[in-house]
Amino acid sequence: MSAGAPGAGGSAAARERPAPVDVVIAGGGTGGHTSPGLAVAAVLREQSIACAWIGSRKGVEARRVPERSIPYFAIPTGKLRRYWAWQNVFDLTVSVPVGVASAARLLHRLRPRVVFATGGFVALPVVLAAAALRVPIVIHEQTAVPGLANRIGARFARRIAVTFPDGGGHFPAAKVVVTGNPLRPELRGGSPDAAVARLGLDASLPLVYVTGGAQGAQRINRAVGDALPSLLARAQIIHQCGDNPATGDRDWLEARRAALPEPLRARYAIVPYVGAELAEIYAIAALVVARAGAGTLNECCQLGLPALYIPLPRTRGDEQTVNARLVERAGGAVVLPQTELTPARLVTKIGALLGDPRRLKEMGARATTLAVPDADTRLVSLLTQMWR
Repeated sequence: MSAGAPGAGGSAAARERPAPVDVVIAGGGTGGHTSPGLAVAAVLREQSIACAWIGSRKGVEARRVPERSIPYFAIPTGKLRRYWAWQNVFDLTVSVPVGVASAARLLHRLRPRVVFATGGFVALPVVLAAAALRVPIVIHEQTAVPGLANRIGARFARRIAVTFPDGGGHFPAAKVVVTGNPLRPELRGGSPDAAVARLGLDASLPLVYVTGGAQGAQRINRAVGDALPSLLARAQIIHQCGDNPATGDRDWLEARRAALPEPLRARYAIVPYVGAELAEIYAIAALVVARAGAGTLNECCQLGLPALYIPLPRTRGDEQTVNARLVERAGGAVVLPQTELTPARLVTKIGALLGDPRRLKEMGARATTLAVPDADTRLVSLLTQMWR
């Protein structure tokens, strides 16, 4: 996919000068940075407001955005690393400047009224190009601890939309607007009956959905795999494990599943990725066991799903732990630090939660208190204020 070519490959139509748009969405790299943009794009389409997306060539957004028929343009991107690596020199001296130049050319052609940046390393070149061209910028921060791209981009933004009140004072107060984090509309459409039929589930058993994000989480994968007999004695599990050849987790889990007796084997489904079926999974899940990235956490809060969060340690500002503790303080989740994660501890935590259905129901209700159901329309309203 070349810069300026929507979708994969590019067609004759794609090579023509693109039509001007009102909003350019920029961001991606992960689902947490991509999902808010997709939710906003859906509302923009409903309101007949033209938008396009500038993203990376290989990030999550490069697949998910064209799937929704949103004009997509890929630019070269670097990566914002917080540790020393030789790649930092190349990215800062080559990738980022080339990305800014590519973004500037696209913005000149698309002539947007506003740029909506959702974060991630791909957003920063677009923000810098927009600032140079004097295009208004609105930034959206999904987590309680801002990412580096948004910290840098905030100085150029007219407004900074945040998911949670900016209690840490990370951004200039005059620019901050609390909008919440939007949920993709399709995730609200699942039903338990459809889940049972589509996924082949046992309606009499509680479902635990385990997810470690797109790449999977090895520590969670291995703990679940070692605890399978005990976990499956009282629940069924759908396990989104990723397909990382470096860890071999998927093959290892398949071998663990094959060694189970038949009644338990039927209760355990391994999937590398989850697509459209996620709405059905969420509709019937009794408990979500997950990392505490912005995307999964927002989905659980928006849908009222109780969660057992195992935050990824050593993230910037310990972002995932801050996210998870925020929900835990509201009563919507339980946090199990990775340093305390063992198969036995996992069985104990999950068993205690599944053994108290009333508590699970209360946790789900409390999780929703952190969600803003109309976050997508709030964000679109904020964007249109830039020209109305």
